Amino acid sequence: MTTDPKPASTATQAAQRAVMAQLPFSDRADFELAQRGLIASLPDGIIMNEGGSAMWDLTAYDFLNDAPAPDTVNPSLWRMAQLNMNNGLFKVCDRVYQLRGMDLANMTIIEGDSGLIVIDPMTTAEVARAGLDLFLTNRPAKPVVCVIYSHSHVDHYGGVMGVTTADDVAGGKVVVIAPDRFMEELAGENVLAGNAMNRRAQFQFGGLLAKGPRGQVDAGLGKVTARGRVTLIAPTQVIVAATESHDIDGVEMVFQLAPDSEAPAEMHMFLPQFGVLNLAENATRLLHNFIPLRGALARDPRIWSRHISDAMALFGEATEILIGQHHWPTWGRAEVRAYLEKQRDLYKYIHDQTVRLMNHGLTPAEISENLDLPPGLDQDWSVRGYYGTVSHDAKAVYQRYLSWYDANPANLNPLPRRDAGRKTVEYMGGGDALLERAKVDFEAGNYRWVAQVLSHLAFAEPENLECRTLLADTFEQLGYQAESATWRNAYLYGAQELRHGIVKLPPRRILSPETLTALTTDALFDFMATRLNGAKAAGLHWRIGWVFTDRDECLAMNIQNCTMTHVLDDVSADGAEDADVTVRISRAVLVDLNIRKTDVATAVAAGEMAVEGDQTIIEQLFAMLDDFTMMFDVVAPSPPLNDPE
Repeated sequence: MTTDPKPASTATQAAQRAVMAQLPFSDRADFELAQRGLIASLPDGIIMNEGGSAMWDLTAYDFLNDAPAPDTVNPSLWRMAQLNMNNGLFKVCDRVYQLRGMDLANMTIIEGDSGLIVIDPMTTAEVARAGLDLFLTNRPAKPVVCVIYSHSHVDHYGGVMGVTTADDVAGGKVVVIAPDRFMEELAGENVLAGNAMNRRAQFQFGGLLAKGPRGQVDAGLGKVTARGRVTLIAPTQVIVAATESHDIDGVEMVFQLAPDSEAPAEMHMFLPQFGVLNLAENATRLLHNFIPLRGALARDPRIWSRHISDAMALFGEATEILIGQHHWPTWGRAEVRAYLEKQRDLYKYIHDQTVRLMNHGLTPAEISENLDLPPGLDQDWSVRGYYGTVSHDAKAVYQRYLSWYDANPANLNPLPRRDAGRKTVEYMGGGDALLERAKVDFEAGNYRWVAQVLSHLAFAEPENLECRTLLADTFEQLGYQAESATWRNAYLYGAQELRHGIVKLPPRRILSPETLTALTTDALFDFMATRLNGAKAAGLHWRIGWVFTDRDECLAMNIQNCTMTHVLDDVSADGAEDADVTVRISRAVLVDLNIRKTDVATAVAAGEMAVEGDQTIIEQLFAMLDDFTMMFDVVAPSPPLNDPE
């Protein structure tokens, strides 16, 4: 099997030429804006951890510098990939600065009267620390006095322990501010579904792809997600009103909640004394996702558009500069308004037109095929689909209103992948016949159809190397043509797994101890419940009391009908009379038990927990919790496969 990436096909070359003819590539205004205010670039373009490993490396993208788009990359995406190479410390205006191009997201720093206000400390502690160090190298040294999370996605909070410590927050030296429902939404998305999302994110961001013209070139919102230690410190102050004004170290900040927009918990920020409006991730230099390829709750673009409109009404007349937590700012009141009008209308247009077409009876695939950016927006670089696409955003709108089901009973209970694959291949006259037809369509450039039919064969005959080769080649051409960075990454990473197999990553925890420690007790037990292997709990009926020795919390757990449920504060500090067993434990030790850092017998022997009743129940409980393997099959079964037949 040939494993090297292939060149662009004739059909792909023609597709790239069509893009060049369609879009206004002579417009270079964004290149000036993206460089404006640069104070210092990231030294050498690399961030290393203490062990000498690179957590961030822009030198891998040197192929982008001042080079024309090759025929293996959509020219529009190549343009965005070049813009996202701008990196370092940038001045927005007096006292407002951004670290950009050092992670997928930006870190914004505001100079208060006595200290620094940090907005969104990026994804990992190492890159956040490097960003803060770069700032302190070029600006007067002040301590961090406030950290603000704009919303509940990991690239906007995961580096918090790079800019402050849990002790400083607990001691009141640093306040941490977040929007209402921040911890609840974080737990639902990043914790409960975290394993599956991490696997799917490999396809979305292409972090395991080689960087290059035939590999990963960008992620739309930025280059890629940084490596390192993901951390979390729970907020000490939550914004709960629709708008709230607070003086933070001499800086007036007006917070506008924007729930159920780009994230379920998100907020905008306005700085009246500077005329700066920060729309977090609700206005970026592209068409965003209504559902990211990694998965999430379907977002509501109608509400999203309204939050942008409300921000314009609240702050537009006083806004001179618009910033976000991705990409570069917009300067000038008229320019800000024009840009926000396009963003507002972009999300509302896709919403309204999808709803219109679904009320005409069109299915998600049919709507996506009939919908594109409207005249007036289709030539504007700031709404191009580098991250989301009109195609999958329209499907997200359909899902939000009508679910996954298209109302055709044939699709109500379809066969699973392997069974459907076998029957499809059989109906097509067998694998050899299917392959011959697929080769003809491949040469004709009918890549979408070839991918669809070869996927059936890949699951029916996982050992068929000719199928895997042609499917990889097909994914590759689709990736080369994609304007969306996430689509390109998904296609090219699918091709890589077909050619090389699933990467054998070293074992690592899906969730960091810091993240589990910061969760509410309620969320931590929800996480445990999703790990309970129901078959192993068959026939059991236990009631377990949990008393936490380091906080004023008690909890009753019930295991019955193969299900774990719990009620907070349903147990007194003396235990529960009807409990089969009562556990006295600190939250830290409970986290250690969940990440397998210790076990029940060891913790009891060390005096770290006390069990009143049958200790074997607690030992059996943790033995029934699944540990997830992230590298599960996606594009094809991994041969050799144990066939149940």
